[in-house]
Amino acid sequence: MSIAVVTGAGSGIGRSVALALAAAGWSVALAGRRAATLEETAAAAPAGDFLVVPTDVTSADEVAALFSAVSDRYGRVDLLFNNAGTFAGGGVPVEDLDPETWRAVVDVNLTGAFLCAQAAFRAMKEQQPQGGRIINNGSISAHVPRPHSIAYTATKHAMTGLTKSLSLDGRPYRIACGQLDIGNAATEMTARMQSGILQANGQLAAEPVMDAADVAATVVHMAALPLEANVQFATVMATSMPYIGRG
Repeated sequence: MSIAVVTGAGSGIGRSVALALAAAGWSVALAGRRAATLEETAAAAPAGDFLVVPTDVTSADEVAALFSAVSDRYGRVDLLFNNAGTFAGGGVPVEDLDPETWRAVVDVNLTGAFLCAQAAFRAMKEQQPQGGRIINNGSISAHVPRPHSIAYTATKHAMTGLTKSLSLDGRPYRIACGQLDIGNAATEMTARMQSGILQANGQLAAEPVMDAADVAATVVHMAALPLEANVQFATVMATSMPYIGRG
């Protein structure tokens, strides 16, 4: 039995990944702030083996409780999909972004990702057989920004450094870490892209999106590799989105 933890599992990409992992035979711990949406994810695949653990990833105590619950139920963790994130402050010019919003984005997107990765790393280092895999949800914004997205973009660039450090530090313990940079998956967060979103030239333009299930298929592939192999960085995006040549 292989055990996965998925954060932000109550909606969007997190839900799609959790369901795809369950369909591939994984037992999945569902983490997110709202118990009701996590239960909806579990109910979408009644034959799956799910553990629902409401978790605020910005809280070290709640993250510790999440991994303790996984250990109590399954005895190990083989995969963390570090997915929880927020786009708070998106669309706000840099000169108008308040410090509280900046901190809130950093707390979720960066500190939350670190806390979950740290807890998974500890578990993977100590368990027998030793090792596991961490897959971080980066973003196209880990490479190039959108206008008025400084907080989100800064945290996603930082996610790349987090991924590289985890990869290096995990080598002695058979802990692999990779990053999936996602562009325009059809979720609640990207709904505005289909009606028109600000481009680098100042114009509004609708952008194509892809099914979140296509992202999930990529995560399942990365997760299924033996620990001797790793997809370090991958980009999966709507084919015609304005990423190549953006700006």
